[in-house]
Amino acid sequence: MPQFDLIIRGGTIVDGTGEARYTGDVAVKDGLIAQVGKITGDAAREIDARGKVVAPGFVDIHTHYDGQATWDQEMAPSSWHGVTTVVMGNCGVGFAPAKPDRHEWLISLMEGVEDIPGTALAEGITWDWETFPEYLDALEKLPRTVDVGTHVPHGAVRAYVLGDREQPGAVPTQEDIEAMSDIVEEGVRAGALGFSTSRTVLHKSVDGELVPGTTATAEELVAIGHAMGRGQAAGGHAVFEMASDLRREWNEFEWMGKLSREAGVPVTFAALQSIAKEMPLDEQIETMRAENDNGANIVAQIALRGNGIVMAWQGTVHPFVYRPSWQAIAELPWAEQKAKLLDPAFKKQLLSEANDYSEAPQDIIEVVMVVTQGWALQYEMDPDFDYEPDASASINARAEAAGMDSQEYAYELLCREDATGFIYLPILNYADGNLDFLHPLQHADDTVNSLSDGGAHCGTICDAASPTFMLEHWVKSRKRGDRISLENAIRRQCRDTAMLYGLEDRGIIAPGYLADINVIDMERLKLGRPWLAFDLPAGGKRLLQKAEGYVATIKSGVVTFEDGTWTGATPGGLVRGPQRAALAEAAE
Repeated sequence: MPQFDLIIRGGTIVDGTGEARYTGDVAVKDGLIAQVGKITGDAAREIDARGKVVAPGFVDIHTHYDGQATWDQEMAPSSWHGVTTVVMGNCGVGFAPAKPDRHEWLISLMEGVEDIPGTALAEGITWDWETFPEYLDALEKLPRTVDVGTHVPHGAVRAYVLGDREQPGAVPTQEDIEAMSDIVEEGVRAGALGFSTSRTVLHKSVDGELVPGTTATAEELVAIGHAMGRGQAAGGHAVFEMASDLRREWNEFEWMGKLSREAGVPVTFAALQSIAKEMPLDEQIETMRAENDNGANIVAQIALRGNGIVMAWQGTVHPFVYRPSWQAIAELPWAEQKAKLLDPAFKKQLLSEANDYSEAPQDIIEVVMVVTQGWALQYEMDPDFDYEPDASASINARAEAAGMDSQEYAYELLCREDATGFIYLPILNYADGNLDFLHPLQHADDTVNSLSDGGAHCGTICDAASPTFMLEHWVKSRKRGDRISLENAIRRQCRDTAMLYGLEDRGIIAPGYLADINVIDMERLKLGRPWLAFDLPAGGKRLLQKAEGYVATIKSGVVTFEDGTWTGATPGGLVRGPQRAALAEAAE
């Protein structure tokens, strides 16, 4: 019998610790890394990694696969980008606990906040659970290409306790708060990795109602934090995760610091340049650090690029969505829409019209106007598109160079390649027209790379490709500023993210750790062109994006992807609570 199950030979090992790369072999046995270095034994299978990078599998801590994880084994698109562990249940939305009469309400909340087709969720979710522990049991039944862990979501908890009283601005009683706290503690004891909430006006249900956590008091949130602490003391691991507008009068950092200090749990929040946030990003970081200097443990989740919209004619928003001519064909089948769009008479009529904002959501009208008029802030997505575009890539600049009106240029761009052209509009994290502000944050111990939103915003973004973008853009090919080292990039997407959520058994290539490994050809690594698929249940749509350069992805010692193609293997499962490396457990 071979000594090992798998040996990866001769690769450039970037082990996830941030230490310098080196050349060596990695041997795998029984789902764990058995040896690293010069290995003389044999294996049932070998992978030649000469000239390739060998790194840990990526740990993505901000996803929304809460529904998809109950029916989908491949877990695309995150699994296409080297991710071997996802944490979901972010932003206070999810599907447990769930009383039978709240199923549609929870779906509408997820659809409104995360742009996941409600029809797909309604058809795909089986609802063979009510309590949060029962939801974990349901997740455990389905093997996948990746491991999944999850938060207890605030929206579901409030709906479960308050029932029909859960309305925008609802004030829970002390008994309600105690009941919610009990649910969260029970969830952490059962294996949840934390609790999440949302406090931003950008997050609403499909009916336009604010999500439940938006108006929650500090007293409610701190009480839940204490419940998390009790669950953690009983052997669990609990991270308090939040998206917020960070209004100054809310004193968010004050209660976050109080919660972290008193409950002994880390608090993490989405740190962005955002039109909805009153505090600029540098003030967010400064205020967080002041609380940490006073004994808190607050960690900022940062995105790796501008959070924006990928616009196209079909299935998503686009710059002409509020023109009367478009509204007249908006509900037609795509074939009929396309025929109209390619008709010169229709084009002439549409371009002659003004936008009609009477049906636009008034609370985000500024965003709507940028989408429909901001040609200087919209960029042409050509085959070699740089997600840090400069002004020369804007619709205005390209139109001027072509001697065309900007709106006509945008229209014709979207009509390219059989009306499948794309325009990129970075709404968040691009106030300066570059990503320079993110460079120092990627070298800070109190920030973590995150906010991919894998599985969400199906009709507008595809940031699940963030791990690939990190390597291709920040390490390999950034042109407009300083890059980061490969060692730092791998550490931030592997070990740092894993440790925040108590997953100490992964994120490092060393004996005793999970054999979650990527073999990457950095020379070939490249993001592909996005496309719109209709492959969710009930024909639901989603934007997808693949990449070249992933030679192999290995989960728990099993090859799940070869050259970007799923092997059909499903070694992934559910993560319940904190994890320890086998080597550490053996030492005790």
